[in-house]
Amino acid sequence: MGKARTAGAAMILLGGTAVLLAGCATGPDPEIARRAQTAMVGMPKADLLACAGVPDRQATAAGREYYTYVARPAVAYSPGSSIGIGAGSFGGSGGVGLGLGFGVPVGGSTSTGCEATVVIGTRGTVEQVSYPAGASLSACTPIVSNCMTPRG
Repeated sequence: MGKARTAGAAMILLGGTAVLLAGCATGPDPEIARRAQTAMVGMPKADLLACAGVPDRQATAAGREYYTYVARPAVAYSPGSSIGIGAGSFGGSGGVGLGLGFGVPVGGSTSTGCEATVVIGTRGTVEQVSYPAGASLSACTPIVSNCMTPRG
């Protein structure tokens, strides 16, 4: 009965870990960035600056203003250093383990970030929101998310 209980506890621990990791794997909703390309058209410049902030770069040409916002990729780190001690039994034999962990990048960065360009037309309103071809819309979402009202 002790072996079954230990195996059951191990399965619960593994299942809980899988659920936690799955929760971490989800990123920003790419649909928000997609919707912003139409929903933000017509937004006054003052409202854009209030919700998206000051652009990383800006230029003016032919009476239009071009605001470029940059979302840099995040690198996930594990928590700081830690020490762990564990004991258990498997297959009738027992054991004790000691572990030492250090904060290191987890999984690297698969995202290259995003640059969103917002065009302010001659009337002082947003005419266009664009992202580079092939950009990850999940990586672009943080740029425009404060400017989008939640769907409801």
